[in-house]
Amino acid sequence: MHIDTTCVQAGYTPGNGEPRQVPIIQSTTFKYDTSEDMGKLFDLEAPGYFYTRLQNPTNDFVAAKIAAMEGGTAAMLTSSGQAASFFSLFNLCENGGHIVSSSSIYGGTFNLIAVTMAKMGISVTFVPPTATEEELHAAFRPNTRVVFGETIANPALTVLDIEMYARVAHEHGVPLVVDNTFPTPVNCRPFEWGADIVTHATTKYMDGHGSAVGGAIVDSGKFDWRAHADKFPGLCTPDESYHGITYVDRFGLEGAFITKCTAQLMRDLGSIQSPQHAFLLNLGLESLHVRMPKHVENGQAVAEFLEQHPKVESVRYSGLPSDPYYKLAQKYLPNGGCGVVSFVIKGKRQDALDFMRRLKLIAIETHVADARSCCLNPATATHRQLSDAQLEAAGIPVGLVRLSCGLENKADLIADLAQALG
Repeated sequence: MHIDTTCVQAGYTPGNGEPRQVPIIQSTTFKYDTSEDMGKLFDLEAPGYFYTRLQNPTNDFVAAKIAAMEGGTAAMLTSSGQAASFFSLFNLCENGGHIVSSSSIYGGTFNLIAVTMAKMGISVTFVPPTATEEELHAAFRPNTRVVFGETIANPALTVLDIEMYARVAHEHGVPLVVDNTFPTPVNCRPFEWGADIVTHATTKYMDGHGSAVGGAIVDSGKFDWRAHADKFPGLCTPDESYHGITYVDRFGLEGAFITKCTAQLMRDLGSIQSPQHAFLLNLGLESLHVRMPKHVENGQAVAEFLEQHPKVESVRYSGLPSDPYYKLAQKYLPNGGCGVVSFVIKGKRQDALDFMRRLKLIAIETHVADARSCCLNPATATHRQLSDAQLEAAGIPVGLVRLSCGLENKADLIADLAQALG
């Protein structure tokens, strides 16, 4: 099916007389007639549900849709995009493991890998977004277990060379995990370029309305864990914490990763998405293919306007021919990337404050990627504890604005920006 049809139809097919919409199974637990019946579920010998912390029918319907959209073989929902990033990496790395990651990723994920996972004994080497193939090779160690990057980085808006990252990762016998939140599978399907695992903050475009926090992990089912069994004992040797199951032997390449992620990490850490949130997410997915072109149209129009404005110092948007990632975007994102634009206002901190204050239609929020346009000035919000000198050292000009273009008329967005710039 085309992506349009998949967004609407995949994941859930009602039987005769069953609900047409994905049903909300708002129950923590499920009843069985015998202990033997339930025991088969605990042994992973039969399909079914026993406790929503691990799995829930509503969640599985929606996860199946996202798997189909990405072209994967299995998927799971998590409580947030941050949980999806953590689970996807921790499912492969143990104490003593090593991650190679692009440095151009969401700040929260950077901290997760550099600080929190370091406390678990997992180290990381960050490479710049402009790293050459040789520089990427040089980042690997004998204990490297996974490579990570974002298709379009938040908020830097760099574009990942997925094919190159995948090729290098595979030469070292490890998978590539790609966060595909900003373009969504409507505008990019990383598996088609060699990625092995895809993650999403479904809170963003997939939900599309700022109503439900969530995340998702999708497995391509193509990485050969058996060929690198020494690197991935958690998948290729018996799991004594779960009846001695060897996940690859029991569930094959198509299901081993997600089953282990559920049976181990979701069991122990419990970062489940609520069925209510999964239901709301599905409503967003059904219109994703209609919404994304509008976000891109607005983002492109706004970026072109800002690039020509005398009070704007610079603009980052991969759809602009002047953008350093334009060529990569044409390769991986021929239909456009997303509606998020970063730009720098000329002047001092007060000039950015005045601009934000004068906005009438575009709201000041920490969020991005939903139906309503919003923006944020890091110097006066998320990074307000830093001095101007510290901001400059961190690569965050005082006049930087991250703008998320929603679904409004582009002329109205441009008019609001024009009057706020003065």
